[in-house]
Amino acid sequence: MNRWPLVVGVGLILSGCVTVKAPDKPIEINLNINVKQEVVVSLKQDASDFIASNPDLFPK
Repeated sequence: MNRWPLVVGVGLILSGCVTVKAPDKPIEINLNINVKQEVVVSLKQDASDFIASNPDLFPK
């Protein structure tokens, strides 16, 4: 006697129901990235280059 159909039948009866449902609210991903340091360094370098290229505008 082949037991394979019996094992599959019992497995189907004992297995639970799995449901996949989308959430009610949208998924929110909050990325707080601070780019202030890069901007300050960039502006400082630009100002240094401008002062070096125009020494008569900024006497020491």
